[in-house]
Amino acid sequence: MTNPPPALSSSPTPNGPTPYGTADEPRLAVRGEARLEVDPEIARIAVTVGVRGTDRRGALEDLTRRNAEARELIRSYGDAVEKLETGSLLVTPELGRHGRGERVRRYLGRVRLTATLSDFTALGELSTRAADLDLATVEGPWWALRPDSPVHRQARQQAVREAVTRAREYAEALGAGLTAVVEIADEGAEQHEPWMATEMARGFAGAAAPGGEAAPALDLEPQRQSVYARVNARFIMTRPQL
Repeated sequence: MTNPPPALSSSPTPNGPTPYGTADEPRLAVRGEARLEVDPEIARIAVTVGVRGTDRRGALEDLTRRNAEARELIRSYGDAVEKLETGSLLVTPELGRHGRGERVRRYLGRVRLTATLSDFTALGELSTRAADLDLATVEGPWWALRPDSPVHRQARQQAVREAVTRAREYAEALGAGLTAVVEIADEGAEQHEPWMATEMARGFAGAAAPGGEAAPALDLEPQRQSVYARVNARFIMTRPQL
C-alpha cells in the first residue's frame, strides 16, 4: 500500500526567499540613468607615410627614412604626445598588367603611425605639419576620454542617485517610504568613442607646401563626449497607505 503524497503548502517556507516582497514589505524595482556631455581629454590622429619606386631596396630605404621623419616630427611635441604607436606596415610589389610572366612594375610601401595627444593646440599644428610630409596622409582627429577618466565614475554615481530618487517618488505616491536597498545591478557606463562614439574623422592628403613655406596650423574644435550609465535597483518599502 502506497503512502499518499504530502500535502502541498501555498505559503513560503519560513526562511525562504520572497522575491516579490510581502504585503508588509513590498519590493520596488526601478532603473536609474545618467548621461553627461563633457569635453574630450585626448585626441588621436593617424599618420601614414608611403613610397613608390622601381627599385626594391631604394623603396625600402625611402620608407625607412620617411618613417623616421614622421616619428621625429611627432616626438618633437614632447609631453603633448602621450603615446606613439606603429599600427601597420606594408611593402608589396606591383605587377605589370601586360606581357607574359610576373614582371614587377614598381614597389609600394607604407607605414601607419598613431599618435595620442592631450594638447589640442599642438594637435592642429602637428596635423598640418604631418600632412606636409612627402606622400603622407593624416586621418582624424578622433576625440575621446581616458579609460580611467573620473567622468565615468560621476555618471555611475549619478545613475544610482537617480534610481534612489525615482524609487522614493514611487514610494511616496503610495504613502510609503524606503527602508532598505536589496540590489543594484550595474549595466555599465558606456562611452561612445570614435573607436565608438565620435563621428569626426577627416583625412588630409600630404603635399609639399608651395615655396617651401610652413603649413598653417589647423584650428580644431574638440567634439563633446557622451558618457552614459544605467543601473537597475530594487528596494524594500514600508506598507503602502492605500
